[in-house]
Amino acid sequence: MALSLVWVVLTFINPSTSIDNIITWSTGGCGPDLGSDPSEPTFYDDPNLSYAFGEEPMKDWDLKRREWLKLHPSFAASEEKVLLVTGSQPNVCKNPVGDHLQLRLFKNKVDYCRIHGHEIFYNNVLLNQKGTGFWAKYPLLRASMLAHPEAEWIWWVDSDAVLTDMEFKLPLERYKDHNLVVHGWWNMLYEEKSWTSLNAGVLLIRNCQWSMDLMERWTSMGPQNPDHEKWGKAQKSLIKDKAYPGSDDQSALIYLLIKEKDRWADRIYLESEYNLHGYWLGIVDGLDKISKGYMEIDREVDLLRRRHAEKMSLFYGAMREKHMKDRGFWKENVRRPFVTHFTGCEPCSGEHNSMYTWEACWNGMQKALNFADNQVLSRFGFVHPDLLNSSLVSPLPFDFPA
Repeated sequence: MALSLVWVVLTFINPSTSIDNIITWSTGGCGPDLGSDPSEPTFYDDPNLSYAFGEEPMKDWDLKRREWLKLHPSFAASEEKVLLVTGSQPNVCKNPVGDHLQLRLFKNKVDYCRIHGHEIFYNNVLLNQKGTGFWAKYPLLRASMLAHPEAEWIWWVDSDAVLTDMEFKLPLERYKDHNLVVHGWWNMLYEEKSWTSLNAGVLLIRNCQWSMDLMERWTSMGPQNPDHEKWGKAQKSLIKDKAYPGSDDQSALIYLLIKEKDRWADRIYLESEYNLHGYWLGIVDGLDKISKGYMEIDREVDLLRRRHAEKMSLFYGAMREKHMKDRGFWKENVRRPFVTHFTGCEPCSGEHNSMYTWEACWNGMQKALNFADNQVLSRFGFVHPDLLNSSLVSPLPFDFPA
């Protein structure tokens, strides 16, 4: 009705207007406006703006971001706007297969972002020459917040982490009152003061002033601080199972949550209901069994076997999740792990933790990457029949796995 009325009005103004023109015109304004930038000054025009830590701390970021969004209403922020940030070292990998693995690990994250409509930024330079190792991500997170004021959440994923449930949607509504989300358990943190009480290798951080303040405090324990060795000792005295003698970001966060609980804890969510971080050694041997469980559900539900466009993956994923829950399959070691994190494998350098063999790391990464890739390739009509054989794919027959 509305479209017909528009057509009548516009054909009266311009008799050559066609219904196809109307459809193009009525849909053309959707999405962000990439063709203009208002001339009104924003925080970007401030010559004192610093993208780096250790210089001028960011102040009034919430206001500055809000004013930028008012000038760019097509980018209006929402809880669903996520920028995934990941990266690797600037140099060629020492491990002969390291660069190959880095490419596959990056492809995995690109696939997930394409399916879920997230944007992704891959970085391979140090934004702070002192901020190496664990600490390299924080200058990047700060710069990403400034470069992407339209993003509500910045999602850091370590390069050696594999997203192994391509249909799982981040439950962002759950975090509406929080600004930082990491995998962890409060009881292990406060009762045991354990280094494994949380993991900082995969985290969601809200694009806001609170996060800027937290990272400023957090990184004050890092290598850019002349007293960082002192912080390593302070962390070690508090966290009894901390193995690394220096100050690392995970220990620093635990330290802040214990010593400065009143300032930070209320806005931090420790997620334990799904694998925001899943330790690879306890996951990879069960992936074949998990695949069979999903095939069993697909075999029982005709609609889940229907071929569909990749853009419809989330619709079918939500349907599959419902049937998994109804069958009691929505639990650890039965459902797909969301993140499988290859901590200690060091795929680029090859200098893996001595408690594993490189063969175990290599086979585990092949399994996890192909397990995730099968969820993508199936929309293109193919599948890896053997999770340990990355080069072999087979066409999926119609109505598989009936």
